[in-house]
Amino acid sequence: MKTDPRLAEEYRRQGWWSRESVSEMLRRRATAQPHGIAYLDSERQWTWAEYDAMADDIAARLGGLGVERGDRVGVYLPDGVLQHASFVATERVGAIAVGVPGRADDREVTKLLTRSGAGVLLLSGDGLAGDPVPQDAHAAVSKLRALGAPLDHHVVLGSDGDHEARTWREGRAVPVAPVPLPTPTSGLAPDDVWMLNFTSGTTGLPKAVKQTQNRWYYLAGQAGKAARIDENDRVLCAVPGPYGFGIWTGHLLPLMHGIPCCLTQRFSAEETLRMIERHGVSVLACVTTQLVMMMSSPLFEEVDLSSLRVVFTGGERVPTPQATRWEEVTGSRVLQFYGSNEAGPFSCTSLDDEDQTRLTTAGRVVPGVTWRLLESKQEEDDRGRVSVGQATLQGPGAHAGYWDDVDGNKQLWTDDGFLILPDVVAVAADETVRVVGRKSDIIIRGGKNISAAVIEQGIESHPAVRA
Repeated sequence: MKTDPRLAEEYRRQGWWSRESVSEMLRRRATAQPHGIAYLDSERQWTWAEYDAMADDIAARLGGLGVERGDRVGVYLPDGVLQHASFVATERVGAIAVGVPGRADDREVTKLLTRSGAGVLLLSGDGLAGDPVPQDAHAAVSKLRALGAPLDHHVVLGSDGDHEARTWREGRAVPVAPVPLPTPTSGLAPDDVWMLNFTSGTTGLPKAVKQTQNRWYYLAGQAGKAARIDENDRVLCAVPGPYGFGIWTGHLLPLMHGIPCCLTQRFSAEETLRMIERHGVSVLACVTTQLVMMMSSPLFEEVDLSSLRVVFTGGERVPTPQATRWEEVTGSRVLQFYGSNEAGPFSCTSLDDEDQTRLTTAGRVVPGVTWRLLESKQEEDDRGRVSVGQATLQGPGAHAGYWDDVDGNKQLWTDDGFLILPDVVAVAADETVRVVGRKSDIIIRGGKNISAAVIEQGIESHPAVRA
């Protein structure tokens, strides 16, 4: 569903959407802060100018292959600066990036490339990102083609900047020279479809979600306010880039504030804890499982985590006992968002919330969201009277539909244009939100609806249960 132009203009007027694309932001940042640190990993760091030049270099390889506006380009790379530079490079040639999860196997990669119609693949010089043993990249692409992937071209990206583009002719991968893009390039606007990433969707089947940059600009802006982020912060993003959480924390947030972002190619609880200490990280972004893994590490109470101010978590609610322990040990505050890859943010907690709200709810409905509950009814909890029902919303974070999926799109919205989420929520009078289950997770017992999520939370909070 395309956003009404008048509504889009209102989103921009409110500051929720940008008129500037990521590529334009990066160009501006590279000019104003050429020597400022953009990204770091365990081995080296890259400035804004180096990041910008890297994106241009990859775009030149795509230009040499004749990639045009609207073409789909698979990005199958380990988490790191090359992945983010590739997202910018596809934008600069006007193509749509297809974010392939780093641990996908050959058949999964083939399925996603075929589903999106991606005829070009960007991959590491070590071969497919999900392979347990490095292999020749050209042989890896040949194997994908044999499985049915519609690949006509590929670009092998070297960590040292030694990139090579090849096109397939008569069964052979033939090298192609780069063609630098004219400056300024036309690229994509922040409202255009910029990326496809994949989700189970609300129907349980794999879906290609049409992403625009402005969806994630909006969420990054809300997060910045909730955590009071400024130019003194340093971010560590432990979430893979193709996912929405990884996009706004690793791709948009650092660029918007001009602050360094630490990345790891593969998540390790121990290495993440060491990087927080080594680089003085103040803002951590991770899913709940990663947070629990770090707390289970012997290093958790040994390394110095005093630089941390805020931890953004997502994917599922952090059980209150675990969140409380994290805060007691680190001195930082756990902030949680509720939303989805399709819907963007519905609610979030902030540093301004009292502990009870921050640790036991999904926060308050974020500014810009208009919400409504399907099959709503009134119940009581510790917040008083609450409205309970399936969540729906309209707002700046809602996506533009699934790629080439008429049937899937029909199930996404209500007749009057509200995006339907799969979750049952309880919303109080102060607009604090609790997720009490998924529509498919409601158990009917003796005529009473019982949420499986509520049962899980009760088990988690029992003193005899250890996470």
